[in-house]
Amino acid sequence: MELLFVLLLALAMDVLFGEPPRATHPVVWIGKVISFWERFAPAQGPRSQLVYGGGVVVLTIFIFAAPVYFLLIYASQISSIAYVIGGALLLKLSFSLRELRRAALAIELILTKDNLREAQAMMSTLVSRDTQSLEKPEIVSATVESVAENVSDSFVAPLFYFLLLGVPGAVAYRVVNTFDAMIGYHGKYEYLGKFAARLDDVLNFIPARVSGLLLVIAAYLCKRDGKRAWRVMLRDHGKTESPNAGWPMSAMAGALRVRLEKRGCYTLGNTNNPLSPQVILSGMKLVEVAALLWVSVCLIVGVTYFVLIA
Repeated sequence: MELLFVLLLALAMDVLFGEPPRATHPVVWIGKVISFWERFAPAQGPRSQLVYGGGVVVLTIFIFAAPVYFLLIYASQISSIAYVIGGALLLKLSFSLRELRRAALAIELILTKDNLREAQAMMSTLVSRDTQSLEKPEIVSATVESVAENVSDSFVAPLFYFLLLGVPGAVAYRVVNTFDAMIGYHGKYEYLGKFAARLDDVLNFIPARVSGLLLVIAAYLCKRDGKRAWRVMLRDHGKTESPNAGWPMSAMAGALRVRLEKRGCYTLGNTNNPLSPQVILSGMKLVEVAALLWVSVCLIVGVTYFVLIA
């Protein structure tokens, strides 16, 4: 039952406080550790890079997840309250919804004011692509794609691994996801990030598909085009380079009846509605409803597990 209180308190922390200062955020620390490992990566040899990359992923997971595990054991010996507060704080640091909403709505407001340059600059907080050449519809598309993908990476997946493996599982997932975001498949060392990228693909296999389904259900609840969301998701999910990102993104495209496009890479959905800034608001509403649905699922699973083992 304590895990349910950990989850509820962590969600409340995200809603009320959002993200901690950058200097104290564990994801920033993870990024610094990854940058440290990268400095010592072998410059040549695919096999050497692959082995080194896999080794540092496993080591970094241990560095961050093991202290969490032992810290929570210690907290549980002090009191249930200490365990719940400590677990909630650590779990909160593994996911983010309020910050995603803040960034998306900030871009929507800037686009409404037709400040294209500022919107291009702010897009760097959401996407890794070159944003300086993006036109207004492309910025709307990239923002909607990002919030759809991040409902999986930044919310559904961390809580999924929390249900399976507790707070250390959520932290371990965040380590792998950060590795993938920083070095992935490509970069200075072609094979350095392949292990992390493949592991991230495996870890996101179920959460991405669950996220797509949640967005389809959210489309029905929000009186959007749920039927089209389902059809487009099944048709277009394989068009992205990532085997997972296409599921929530194509579901979002279908629900909003828009075409989401990354120039030279993929197009998802059909051109039915224009890509106006209002689309960002509609997409964020779907994400929020999908997140509420996922929280409900997590609570049901948690209560069921508690009843079965009680």
